Amino acid sequence: MSETNFDTMFGRMAVDQGLVTEEDLKKIISELKAYREKNRAVSLRQLMVKRGLMTSDQAKRLKTYISESKSAAGQIPGYKVIGKLGAGAMAVVYKAKQLSLDRIVAIKVLPKRYSEKPNYIKRFYKEGKLAAKLNHNNIVQAIDVGEVGGLYYFVMEYVEGKTLYDDLSKGKIFDEGEALDIITQVARALEHAHAQGMIHRDVKPKNIMINSEGVVKLADMGLARETSDIKAAENERGKAFGTPYYIAPEQVRGELDIDGRADIYALGATLYHMVTGKVPFEAKTPSEVMKKHVTEPIVPPDHLNTSLSAGISEVIEVMMAKKKEERYTNVAELLVDLDAVKAGQPPVRAHDKFNLSDLSELEQEGEAVELEEGEERMYPASTVTGYKIAVTVLSLIIAILLVVILFMANK
Repeated sequence: MSETNFDTMFGRMAVDQGLVTEEDLKKIISELKAYREKNRAVSLRQLMVKRGLMTSDQAKRLKTYISESKSAAGQIPGYKVIGKLGAGAMAVVYKAKQLSLDRIVAIKVLPKRYSEKPNYIKRFYKEGKLAAKLNHNNIVQAIDVGEVGGLYYFVMEYVEGKTLYDDLSKGKIFDEGEALDIITQVARALEHAHAQGMIHRDVKPKNIMINSEGVVKLADMGLARETSDIKAAENERGKAFGTPYYIAPEQVRGELDIDGRADIYALGATLYHMVTGKVPFEAKTPSEVMKKHVTEPIVPPDHLNTSLSAGISEVIEVMMAKKKEERYTNVAELLVDLDAVKAGQPPVRAHDKFNLSDLSELEQEGEAVELEEGEERMYPASTVTGYKIAVTVLSLIIAILLVVILFMANK
C-alpha cells in the first residue's frame, strides 16, 4: 500500500472512529500538502500526533488495525483484494475481484478485535442475512457471508461511484429536482425493505450510494431489524440506535414499537440536509442533537433556501413530524407526494396530514361550541372561557337592573 493510499485510509478511519473531526482532517491534509511541496517527508499519522489531534498510542492502534484488516482480507478464498473502499468503527470495506465470476465486489471485514466477541459476530452475520432477503435495484445486493480462519467477512455488490455524503461534505446544496430524484429512489428501496418486514434504522447520506449511471443504492443493513423480531426489540428497549443528525424521536427514546415511519423521518432529515446544506439540528454533543430531534421544531427548509417550492417544504415537514402518527403512514403515501411535487403539483397527502394535525391541536387546546343544526366549530379554550365570563357578567347586570326597576315601581 502506497503512503498516499495509507494516509487516505488513516484519515478516513480517524474521522469514522471519532478521533478527529472532518474540519480537523481538512486542515491537517492542507498542512500535509504544504510539507510535501517542500519535499519534507512526513505522514498524516505523524502530523496528527504532532498537532495533538490524537495520541501516539491511538495512532499506533489505528495503523495496526488498518494493516491487519488488509492482510486478513487477502486470506479470503476465491477473492483477490484490490484496494480499500471505506472504513468505520466496526469494519473495513475492500474492493476485490471474485475470481470464479471475474467480477468486482466489495468485502466488509470484521476486525480481529471484534472476532472474539459473540455479540459482534452475531450482529455481523445478521447484517448479511437480512441484506440477502432484499432484492431491489436501489439496494446494495448481498452476495455471501462467511468465516475463514477466525476472519468474518461479508461480500456485497460493488458500487462504482460515490456516497451522498461525499457531495454534502464538500458543501453541495442540491437543487430541488435532483434531490427529489435521489430521495425517490431511496424511498423505493425502503418500500421494498418494509414490504419484507424490515426497517433500516440508519438512513443517512453515508449509506446512500450513487453509481456512475445515477442509480441510487441504499447500503449498510448493520442496524436493520425485522419488525417481527420482538426479542431484539425487547433487548434494545430504552437504547438509541441510529445516527444523531438523522435519528427519529422514537429511536432516541428507545421505544419498543419502532416501524417504517422512523426510516421516513431519517429520509426526511437527509432530504432537509440536501436542499438546505444544513442538518436539521446542530449542537455541541450527539446527545444534545438527539434531544433537539425530540423537543425542538425544525426551521422550515424554505426559510433557509427560498428557492424551494412550498410543496417540497411541506413534504419534508410531514416526513419529520415529531409524532410518528402525523408522518406519512407508509412509503407508498410518501411516493405519491414526491411524484406530485416533481410534477409541479401540490402534495395532497401532506395537506391531509397538516389538516389532521391542526384538528388534533385544536381538540387538545379548545372546547366545542354548539351551533345551529348540530354543527360544531373549534375555538381556543381561552376564547370559550372569555365568552362564558362575558355572558355571566351580562346576566348579573341584567339581574341588577331588574331589581332596581322593581324597587322603583314599588315606591
